[in-house]
Amino acid sequence: MSKVVILGSGAAPGVPALANGFGDCDSHNPKNVRLRSGTYYEISGVKFLMDTSPDLRMQLLNNNIRCLDAVFYTHVHADHLHGIDDLREINRICAKPIDVFASPFNMGVIHQRFGYLLTDEQQVINPKYIAALSPHVFEYEKPFEFKGLKVTPTLLEGHNVEVSGYIFNDGEVVHIADFHHISDRSLSLIKKRPELLVMPLTTPKGSKFHAGLDDLIYYAKEMKAKRVIITHMAVECDYEKIKNSSPDNMEPAYDGMSLEW
Repeated sequence: MSKVVILGSGAAPGVPALANGFGDCDSHNPKNVRLRSGTYYEISGVKFLMDTSPDLRMQLLNNNIRCLDAVFYTHVHADHLHGIDDLREINRICAKPIDVFASPFNMGVIHQRFGYLLTDEQQVINPKYIAALSPHVFEYEKPFEFKGLKVTPTLLEGHNVEVSGYIFNDGEVVHIADFHHISDRSLSLIKKRPELLVMPLTTPKGSKFHAGLDDLIYYAKEMKAKRVIITHMAVECDYEKIKNSSPDNMEPAYDGMSLEW
């Protein structure tokens, strides 16, 4: 049994946003209230996060998540990284380091901004005060295993910073973060029909650095995904409008959404 929980389905400003409130979203629909983007997975017995939203503390409390094996980082924008300090509470609960994975570039930025959290295998952990994230860097397109979970990282294209996508167990689950397009090479790394595909939609029509809904539909068809969840939605993305504009196998996420397969 595998599981995903959408901890936060919003883009960087969240919904409502300070500047634009609910924007085009129906304020009476609770599914339009969005914390910043974050996802929790349980696959092959491994419990992990995709990114650490600035809202991570509330996301973990809201979903009663108290133990993690790992965090996989997609990129270093604040809405995907800057909740990292909240992982110290998970350290305290579990009394052990958490493995964190990122590309060499992204790990370098994490080390620059949050080096006090990173540790190595030789460090003695104090159970009363723990700040212990064990860093691991990977090479794109080179699969590796973590506790029996097969992970294939791939470089996404067209965003304004380097962004990593992840293919788990040859394509059982595919997680795509901020992107504008996906290369044929990246698509070729998916060896099986995905049970679940998670993709971001910042605005319905897309922009210079983000794909639009038509792009998501195209790539979902290319991957032949059984089920597609749309996340990372800004104030332009009303839940019902996106749902009604999406194919039957595709639906917008909402905070706290949970799926098992």
